[in-house]
Amino acid sequence: MIFKAVRDTRPYPDHGQTMRDWAAIPPRMVRLELLTTTKSTLDLHGLLAEDSTFYGDLFPHVVEWQGEFYLEDGLHRALRAALQQRPTIHARVLTLPD
Repeated sequence: MIFKAVRDTRPYPDHGQTMRDWAAIPPRMVRLELLTTTKSTLDLHGLLAEDSTFYGDLFPHVVEWQGEFYLEDGLHRALRAALQQRPTIHARVLTLPD
């Protein structure tokens, strides 16, 4: 399995982060096998698009809450890394208090 689990929702409380707030978090390495996705559907056009990150952040957004890592944004990038047989991705990780 690529990810730890696949969900349709975010189990953690709303964090209120803006794109500017996310950009202030330095990226770090995260293992794909530790991530739980917060989306269960994938747009194949988005996965295959060469410019899929042109208007967004280059790094996926991960929320760490209660010891778990949730992939909030960047499912396409994470899956692309898995298809290239890379076990880790660089992601911005926001740690929320329990």
